[in-house]
Amino acid sequence: MKRDIRYIVVHCTATPPHTQISSIQNYWQTKLGWKNPGYHYIIKRNGEVVMLQPESRVANGAKGYNEHAVHVSYIGGVDATNKPADNRTDEQKQTLFNMLISLSERYPSAVILGHRDLPGVIKACPSFDVMKWLATYEPVLNPD
Repeated sequence: MKRDIRYIVVHCTATPPHTQISSIQNYWQTKLGWKNPGYHYIIKRNGEVVMLQPESRVANGAKGYNEHAVHVSYIGGVDATNKPADNRTDEQKQTLFNMLISLSERYPSAVILGHRDLPGVIKACPSFDVMKWLATYEPVLNPD
């Protein structure tokens, strides 16, 4: 059964920037008891995308919204004192932008927003204003 995607939700892992994906997955499983990952996709510091869950399956990114959402996260989002910080690399920004374009083409009626922008959510995640960033970001164009 195809999922009715209404939201494309941007997250940060709320971890130090060089945290390993395996550590994040271990936290979900052992500390939170989750069977499913928190995101469909995670973006490493070098811009590499790792799929953690097929879009056809529900991820645990935002309680109350998961059934109708695709979740994309970048590794980072906090500083050395664990305070919210937009510490995305240029590669993460470019990859995130490209992913959001691609996802919005697949799910044209879905709203792109940050985790913190969902009604009832009180978090800093993804540690930047997604809508403002999308309105002002100038992607690097690859000459073909």
